[in-house]
Amino acid sequence: MPDTTTVDVADPDLYASGDPVAIWAELRATSPVYWNAHPPGPGFWAVMSYAPALQVYRDTDAFTSELGMRVDSDPGAVRAAAGKMLIVTDPPVHPRLRQLMNSAFVPRVVSTLEASMRRVIEPLIDDALTKDSIDFVSEIAAVLPAAIICDIMNIPQSERAMMTDLTSKAFGASVGQPGTPTCPLAGAEMTKTEAHAEIFLYYTELVAQRRRAPGDDVVSALIQGELDGRALTDEEVLLNCDGLLTGANETTRHASSAGLKALIENPAEWQRLKQGTVDIETAVDEVLRYTSPALHVMRIAKKDVQVGDQQVKAGDAVIIWNSSVNRDETVFPHPDRFLLSRTGNRHVTFGIGPHFCLGAPLARVELKVLLQVLAEKVTEMDIVGTVERLRSNFMWGIERLPVALS
Repeated sequence: MPDTTTVDVADPDLYASGDPVAIWAELRATSPVYWNAHPPGPGFWAVMSYAPALQVYRDTDAFTSELGMRVDSDPGAVRAAAGKMLIVTDPPVHPRLRQLMNSAFVPRVVSTLEASMRRVIEPLIDDALTKDSIDFVSEIAAVLPAAIICDIMNIPQSERAMMTDLTSKAFGASVGQPGTPTCPLAGAEMTKTEAHAEIFLYYTELVAQRRRAPGDDVVSALIQGELDGRALTDEEVLLNCDGLLTGANETTRHASSAGLKALIENPAEWQRLKQGTVDIETAVDEVLRYTSPALHVMRIAKKDVQVGDQQVKAGDAVIIWNSSVNRDETVFPHPDRFLLSRTGNRHVTFGIGPHFCLGAPLARVELKVLLQVLAEKVTEMDIVGTVERLRSNFMWGIERLPVALS
C-alpha cells in the first residue's frame, strides 16, 4: 500500500488497479482532512470522514460550487457553465433552477416510471438467460438509465435506439439494447467526445422542437419556466439537459454493476434478497453506500474556515471523498461488509444539503426494479472472466463485468 502521507487519492490508477479501500481507512484514522498534493495542480484538502463532509456539504456561505465540482475540471468549461448549470450554481440561483427541474423527479412522478423500467429490464434479463455469458455493464447496466432518461425527456420512440447507442458510447459501454437498430454514428470508431457532441446536437434540435410545441416533460419544464423573471436561454436548457443525462447514466450504471458483483461475492446476501427476507428499499440503500459511484465532490472555500482539525484558506479546493465517507467506521458499523439489511444507512452517495442529487428518487427506483427482476428470474450468478475497473478519479465503477446468469 502506498505511503498515506504522500498518496494522491485523485490518481486514477488507484481505482483501476489499486486498493483504495485500505488507503481510505488509513487516512480516516490518521488524516481525516488530508492535504493532497496533486501534480501538476496546486493540491487540495481531501475530506475523508463523515462529520467534516457534512460541514462542507451544508455550508454554502463558506463554500462555492460555481468554480467546479470535480478535480481536474476544465476551467474554461466550468466558467461557461457556472451559474447556468444546476451542479455549478450557488444560492440564490440554485434553488430556483432546481425547482424548475424538480417536477420530473419527485417520487410521485418517478413511481409512474416503474412499469417502464420493468419493460426495459425484463427482456434484457430474459435475453441474458439464453446466453452463456454477457457483459453486464454494456448489455444491461448501461441500457436502463438511457432508456428512462428518454422517458423523462419524452424522446420519440423512433429515436430512442439511436439515443441509447449514443449514450452507451458516450459513457463507456460498447453496445446498446439488444434487438434494436444500431445508430451508424455510434460505431466502434466514435470516441466518447464525439458521442457527447452528437447528443448535444440532438438536444439542440429537441429544445427547438419543444419551444414550438411544449409537452409534459423536463425539457418543456425548463423552457416554460422562469428564472428571476426571465425565460432560460437555449444554452441554459442544453447545459441542464446534459447534466441530467450525465447524472442519470453514471450513478445507476456503476451502482448496478458494482452491486451485482457484490451480490455474487456475497452469496448469503443474494439468497436473502431472493427469499425476500430483506426490505428492498433497505437493500437499495446498501448497494448505494457500498458501491458509492461518485467518488468525490469539490467545493472552493470562499473564506478562511476550519474543517475538522485543519485551517482552510480562501481559494483552497476542498474535496469530499464520498466513497471514503460512506465507510466511516463511526457511522457505519463494519463498513467494508456488504449487508443488505443495514439500517440507519445515512450514506452520502447522493450528497447532502442544498445540492442533494435531483435524480436520487429515479436512481433508487431503477435499482429497486433491477434487484426485484434479478431476484424473480435468476437462480445463480457467476463472474466468468476478467473484471475491468474504470480508470477514473471521479467515478468508482466497472468498465466490463462478464457474468453468467442462469
